[in-house]
Amino acid sequence: MHTLAESSSSSPWGVVLRIILLLAMAGGVGVLLVQHNVNPSMAQVGNRPLPERCEQPYCPDTVWFAGERVPLELVDVRESLDWELCVAANWHSHILLMLKRSARIFPVIEPLLRAQGIPDDFKYLAAAESSLNPRATSPAKAVGTWQILEGTARDYGLVVNADVDERYHLEKSTLAVCNYLKKSRMAHGSWTMAAAAYNIGHGGAGRQMAQQAQQSYYDLYLNVETGRYVFRIIALKLIMEHPERYGFYLHERDKYQPLPSREIVVDSTINDLSSWAQCQGTNFKMVKWLNPWLRSSSLHIDSGRTYRVKILTLQERNAVYTAGKK
Repeated sequence: MHTLAESSSSSPWGVVLRIILLLAMAGGVGVLLVQHNVNPSMAQVGNRPLPERCEQPYCPDTVWFAGERVPLELVDVRESLDWELCVAANWHSHILLMLKRSARIFPVIEPLLRAQGIPDDFKYLAAAESSLNPRATSPAKAVGTWQILEGTARDYGLVVNADVDERYHLEKSTLAVCNYLKKSRMAHGSWTMAAAAYNIGHGGAGRQMAQQAQQSYYDLYLNVETGRYVFRIIALKLIMEHPERYGFYLHERDKYQPLPSREIVVDSTINDLSSWAQCQGTNFKMVKWLNPWLRSSSLHIDSGRTYRVKILTLQERNAVYTAGKK
């Protein structure tokens, strides 16, 4: 059975009817714009005009990643980076959220990377993995800011059980990632290959290098995801270092600033985190929000182990927003 739309669109009269309807709709939009004193070519959001054209994202002639030069003189390398720049620079909500979150996440990550001898550029690997969302999950069951799999987490000393999942613990997961990256660089010879191995795995990186007899990431033929991976990290680095070049403008007050939380050392089991939170002048929601590594309503602690739980009182919680608006 054919619908009216199907039968009319297949005839000359249907085509004419569709044209008339489109013209009428366009005219209606024009009338609305005129009635509201809006120039159709300069519609605005706030006090800024909407962009009238889409431009080529800026790409420097020389780019470095983790102290290693990106060979942009190679056509495939330049076009691969251009691809990721075109995608990222036009994914506006995605980039805006990363820029906002970076003000809170990077001050935690940066000193840990520096202390472990890891190039600062690897903070952009976290951006590529999770958009700097500490609660991020993936279909592959990788979780946290660094998107770590459960088996890898345990291999690198992170606790994963019913009450605790340290893949969601920003400081501890960052230290685990540092150890992973140092091992990768030793095995594969460069920081760029260490970044690629974070996506494809130690074994996968080693096999491809051996099979293709190539040492450089930029000379390897890899699966689509890994082939794009390092370029995506570099594109995010370029955009987040100089967001204005790509049309992103944020005031400091728009960013998610570090929270003035304090830590309480806990060395014995907490059977009810909600009651415990109230005793600390806060609530269960805020305890979970500040400590996403707490995965249940209780915290079982083995003998000899301690945890540091961040808290923010309800009064301090309100003051954070008030201070940010000044």
